[in-house]
Amino acid sequence: MIRIYEMSEIADKEIFFRQTGVKDVSASVAEILQQVRTEGDSALLRYTRQFDGVELQSLQVTEDEIEQAFQQADQAFLQVLRQAAENIRAYHEKQVRQGFWMEEKEGVVLGQKVLPLERVGIYVPGGTAAYPSSALMNAIPAQIAGVNEIIMVTPPAKDGSINPNILAAARIAGVTRIFKVGGAQAVAALAYGTETVPKVDKIVGPGNAYVAEAKKQVFGLVNIDMIAGPSEILVIADQASNPAFVAADLLSQAEHDRMASAVLVTDSRQLAQQVAQEIEVQLQTLERREIATESIEKNGKIIIAQDLREGIEVANRIAPEHLELCVDHPFDYLGQIRNAGSIFLGRYNPEPMGDYFAGPNHTLPTSGTARFYSPLSVDDFVKKTQFSYYTKEALKQDYQKVSLFARKEGLTAHARAVEIRFEQKEGAE
Repeated sequence: MIRIYEMSEIADKEIFFRQTGVKDVSASVAEILQQVRTEGDSALLRYTRQFDGVELQSLQVTEDEIEQAFQQADQAFLQVLRQAAENIRAYHEKQVRQGFWMEEKEGVVLGQKVLPLERVGIYVPGGTAAYPSSALMNAIPAQIAGVNEIIMVTPPAKDGSINPNILAAARIAGVTRIFKVGGAQAVAALAYGTETVPKVDKIVGPGNAYVAEAKKQVFGLVNIDMIAGPSEILVIADQASNPAFVAADLLSQAEHDRMASAVLVTDSRQLAQQVAQEIEVQLQTLERREIATESIEKNGKIIIAQDLREGIEVANRIAPEHLELCVDHPFDYLGQIRNAGSIFLGRYNPEPMGDYFAGPNHTLPTSGTARFYSPLSVDDFVKKTQFSYYTKEALKQDYQKVSLFARKEGLTAHARAVEIRFEQKEGAE
């Protein structure tokens, strides 16, 4: 049963999502990274045999396998994948940045170039939990950014195959190459490169605790999107909300993971009690009932606030991954929300719309990091290079100021680099 709290009953530390039973996997991951770094493909094949229970002959997915996936996939679902891809592409195309060129002072040119990364790696969960949506959400922004090579890694099934829906989504999203490898060993392959898997510049995509820890440990050698934790949802709902709708939305995240967090903040005690009862009813109908039940019992909560204003302040303190605002006039409150990964406005916009179809990205900051992290976007797949140009006349106007600045910092050579240009005889440039 989900717990119900009054605001006055909750200490400040209890406001935040609480995830129990987090296992420290850092030592195990470090060992895997080292083995892959030194042994390459042989380590990948060994770990695939050990963790996935499959003996692979080849790590790379062939074109024939991809074509066969299109034949096997449900045609109606393929059409949905294409429609979702169109929505995701349309949304992310609005994020494309342009460089700039400034000539505000005579003889001085300043600017910035926006360049795509050369090669990126995307991690897509597979095996028993196959998520083709992750292929769309991670690859499409990279493609829009102009990334030359998009490398996908995903764990194989027991028969050595990749879920056909994942392969179809990868083709639709513009993935360049696909490899049958998952877990920390897949992150290691992307970070270090092996005989078969190429080294990338950045690794993105969700995964389990081992994947998250591996991304953390290789950061610096390559870039990463974020360290993502278990899924979270916070629903702000008023007394006019349908308790069945709210319960369903909370369970949509609870079924992800035993460590997922589902929180309702409401100004109605009656709604709180109705939602708690409805959760128990709906739990009985779920295929992943055991997972969702443990998530609700360990990390779920209902918080009764005095009013919506206080509820929104709670949300800003929690900074949830997903925030639903289930009220009649949600845009009246949108400006008050400062910290959230993705905001779902209104009574008929449940979080799964964002997971699959609407267009905004579903790779989002978790564990309160929405205070300073952003959703995955086209920006994650570009880098910015700045440039400047000074004529002699323009430098003459400013070099003494730069010299003074440098000498105040005790950097004489810096000062001399600008001074020396005006100590030479005419024509000795």
